[in-house]
Amino acid sequence: MSENNKILFITPPYHCGVVEVAGHWVPLTFVYLAGAAREAGFEPVIYDAMTKRHGFTEIEKKISELAPAYVATTAITATTPDALEVLRIAKEINPSVITIIGGVHPSFMYEEVLENRYVDFVVREEGEETLKELLLTLDAGRKVENVRGISYREKEKVITTPLRPFIADLDCLATAWDLIEWKHYKYFVIPNSRLAAVSTSRGCSHNCTFCSQQKFWHQSWRGRKPENVVSEIAGLKKDYGVNVILIPDEYPTNDRPRWERLLDLLIERDIGVYLLMETRPEDIVRDKDILWKYKKAGIIHIYIGVEATDQETLDLIKKDVGVGIGIEALRLIHEQGMITETSFILGFPHETKQSIQRTLELSKLYNPDFAHYLALAPWPYADMYKELEPYIVSTDYRKYNLVDPVIRPENMSLKEVDWAIIDCYRSFYMGKMKEILTMKDAFKKRYMLSSMKLIMSSSFIVDKLGSLGHIPPQMKDILEGLQEDNETE
Repeated sequence: MSENNKILFITPPYHCGVVEVAGHWVPLTFVYLAGAAREAGFEPVIYDAMTKRHGFTEIEKKISELAPAYVATTAITATTPDALEVLRIAKEINPSVITIIGGVHPSFMYEEVLENRYVDFVVREEGEETLKELLLTLDAGRKVENVRGISYREKEKVITTPLRPFIADLDCLATAWDLIEWKHYKYFVIPNSRLAAVSTSRGCSHNCTFCSQQKFWHQSWRGRKPENVVSEIAGLKKDYGVNVILIPDEYPTNDRPRWERLLDLLIERDIGVYLLMETRPEDIVRDKDILWKYKKAGIIHIYIGVEATDQETLDLIKKDVGVGIGIEALRLIHEQGMITETSFILGFPHETKQSIQRTLELSKLYNPDFAHYLALAPWPYADMYKELEPYIVSTDYRKYNLVDPVIRPENMSLKEVDWAIIDCYRSFYMGKMKEILTMKDAFKKRYMLSSMKLIMSSSFIVDKLGSLGHIPPQMKDILEGLQEDNETE
């Protein structure tokens, strides 16, 4: 083993104002990759520049101080420019440092990524075993051509090795939770919280055409043993004081017997943590007889992917679900007193002002606790990219964030789409804030109140409403009234 075997994992310092509204999220990908690197005998360091709100100046300083042999980062489409800048800085500091990038976007767009001369290797798809073998191969001075799941340059040619099979046993993966700076990770909605993320499965067997996950995982799904998941949750509570856990799985409920076993174990152990999750609406309807177990197990917040309020759009994106299922799923979750969240995608080529208004009105009938109105992002590797390509007006990947419209519909301007999204948020949340006043569930009322304040003070909302010059007076009045109501409880 070389004397310098340090690998520095760095999150790209990208911010778009949506995902950071509710909390600071643990970089779970790096927890797993650092665990794999450590198993191979290397010294991993996790530097979450995004959560620390550090910029490139701080990143440059960190790389210079640690002088790692390897610098690794990860990227989705929107974060790719910043991820590449991280690797450029690393190479400028030390041209001999080996740079590695992985994640959804590089996995599919590896030829484009390798046009950047600061990138040495792309780790494609599931990274733990690939990274481990790549590091050992490089350290031993052997040729990398036999390492499966990577792409790299050889002179002017891009070399791509065969993909590595997915890891059969997810419970065998090592985690490096001790490398996390826990003081940074909080769920802002719940006071004095410490937030972690626990993966219970990987993959999704559905084929939504706008989604990256089904493509990344080849429409496959693997689940961890419920006993191991619950042990990990209990360990995070005991060792690090974690009391809120995000389940980041694309589809945790795919296998009902396994999922119910997980719920039963959580109820039996009574660990004392709040759980946040997402799943598909049809599974909520399927599980209507055991939704009480969701609640008793500690699940307080469920995101379901509705995406659209008309069947034509659902069929277009191959959502494989009927409109009525979403409404029924939200109703069932509400019956159990859990928080609901969903999203509606706007800005399709066929979109009009009237169709967006119809989506808004129907979203109010769906009545989730939280609604997101997202601008369709044309992932360059998605199945429907070719169909969307004629309508794309920006190739700046930083805008491919579901916030900034980059697709111009046939009958709307880009500015009209942006204003329509702003109006959807304004209209929905004005009504929602009034609803909070009548809530009888004290926990849900406090939760909603805290969330509303975070939403209204978020950079996304402030920036968007900034185009109006200020928060509308009626919204400000309601916020102040809610503050007074909260203080008197």
